[in-house]
Amino acid sequence: MASLLNGCANLQTRGLLSFEKGPLQASRIHGISFKRLTETEVSRFCSISRVIGRRNHKFFQSPVTASIYSTRTTTRASLQDKDNDTKYVDFVVIGSGVAGLRYALEVSKHGSVAIITKAEPYESNTNYAQGGVSAVLCPTDSVESHMQDTIVAGAYLCDEETVRVVCTEGPERVKELIAMGASFDHGEDGRLHLAREGGHSHNRIVHSADMTGREIERALLQAVDNDPNISLFGHHFAIDLLTSQDKNGINCHGVDVFNTETQKIIRFISKVTLLASGGAGHIYPTTTNPPVATGDGVAMAHRAHAVISNMEFVQFHPTALADEGLPLKPAKRRENAFLITEAVRGDGGILYNQSMQRFMPSYDERAELAPRDIVARSIDDQLKKHGEKYVLLDISHKQREKILAHFPNIAAECLKYDLDITSEPIPVVPAAHYMCGGVRAGLEGETNIRGLYVAGEVACTGLHGANRLASNSLLEALVFARRAVQPSIKCMERTSINPDCSTRWARPVAPLILKDNTIDKISKRTRDIRLELQSVMWEYVGIVRSTNRLKMAEWKIKDLEREWEDYVFRRGWKPTMVGLEACEMRNLFCCARLVVESALSRQESRGLHFTEDFPYLEESERKPTIIFPAALPKLTWSTQQLHKQLQC
Repeated sequence: MASLLNGCANLQTRGLLSFEKGPLQASRIHGISFKRLTETEVSRFCSISRVIGRRNHKFFQSPVTASIYSTRTTTRASLQDKDNDTKYVDFVVIGSGVAGLRYALEVSKHGSVAIITKAEPYESNTNYAQGGVSAVLCPTDSVESHMQDTIVAGAYLCDEETVRVVCTEGPERVKELIAMGASFDHGEDGRLHLAREGGHSHNRIVHSADMTGREIERALLQAVDNDPNISLFGHHFAIDLLTSQDKNGINCHGVDVFNTETQKIIRFISKVTLLASGGAGHIYPTTTNPPVATGDGVAMAHRAHAVISNMEFVQFHPTALADEGLPLKPAKRRENAFLITEAVRGDGGILYNQSMQRFMPSYDERAELAPRDIVARSIDDQLKKHGEKYVLLDISHKQREKILAHFPNIAAECLKYDLDITSEPIPVVPAAHYMCGGVRAGLEGETNIRGLYVAGEVACTGLHGANRLASNSLLEALVFARRAVQPSIKCMERTSINPDCSTRWARPVAPLILKDNTIDKISKRTRDIRLELQSVMWEYVGIVRSTNRLKMAEWKIKDLEREWEDYVFRRGWKPTMVGLEACEMRNLFCCARLVVESALSRQESRGLHFTEDFPYLEESERKPTIIFPAALPKLTWSTQQLHKQLQC
């Protein structure tokens, strides 16, 4: 147990942060400027951060884009060409969570916006966020305190400048939400009720009972629906970014999209593209993420040669509802695990093993209020020691009225299965929850691809470091969506669209030429392979890792991908064909490989990445992992775009 948590114990013994010192800043590539870097300059990055796949590359600075989505159906002529298969807009937003919607509402004041979302507009990680938004809104709290909590939780891998920006601008972003109609809980004194969660030293979580994300999504979607400049395209799956390369670097011109209801491919040509497509929780078998979270944005960006960072840091939420421990079992397996918010522990919830022994104080002096990585590893250790499948989270010692007022959604869900949380403990187990890594972004959401911006979980801004502090995700999404606006407008104003450019890339095609029984066989095999991939990731790339298990995962994933590609291509599927399940499978393979590659490169245990072979923190390893785009000698279907990148 000592080695399991030694790194975190070391972190706790540090004194107050000195925000003027250099080590944290040394881990930053300032402004993410990759313009015209020489090979010498690229090698200089190696002394700053871990680099994977550095070989014969040019990198360039690029602008920021946004993601938006509207609940009404629109077919405005200004958005489409005569064949209805190509649409021209100023801004394309991929994703309909808080980052995409908030961004869309700002850039729509300056041009036309299309929000692309693969399911219903509300189906995003935002909608499932229970806890709230962390922000300094209490006179006894401070930006410095929020910064310190964030950096300590992030195992000192956070980017200091990013942390300061987010913690400073957060309060204003929350006030903007309130002005837009979002309703948050207030105390008896009429002021906002601020909750406390694990890792926070103050009460600073703005919330709407235990359904905060749903309330924010409601307010934003309503505003989007009332905006005439925003068009929403539901059940549209983003396939690949449209890119070209010239002497100055890579440029993004929009995205190819698959309408999953009509089976048609639509090409969106835009001046600016914002990726706000969420995370990749479904590379694991049990996740709190909705079914749409299949890593589409990270995979598309990687195939377009965007820089990816910190993919080894996968956050497992310590407390998802363990269906096996419920008095009545659900009739069928959930598509995504039901989250038991961090706020339950913040409100006094206590963790016990099934022998009703409280265990967190023996792992960390902060007990149940320790950051998520520590709590998840502690639960995992308890499960392995006792051969059990879940532990118990008890809040029943609190007043019944307060429990029901603070956690009505959780109480109602548990009551469906004959569990009364006001009198009985809740069975919980860790589940994949959040990707701290993603597409590497600068302080304005810019990437190394011109015209492409990122915000939300798909982005790696440096805020979270090696572990995300509770309720910092909605905060980050709000701050970076807003910061990406002005650069996006400038990019839009200096960019023109050539109507003929839509024909320059080969179009993907639906598998209409294949027989129904062939498609059914391919679909079934794809689902089976998906389950096998998820099993490999949980078994070998889970909460506690080792070099041998990671190498085994690398081999098994490569073998599974080869087996799947051989199967579908032998049955007539072509590399240019698209379908929802097949495209998601491509993206899951791509993201799984990125996680494993990144984990193998980090030879220490820090934050969410714990490996038995390197169980201690290493100061020399306190650098972000960076995967530069590489011309790999053996490309797979998941790692290359369906069309060839244009050379201008």
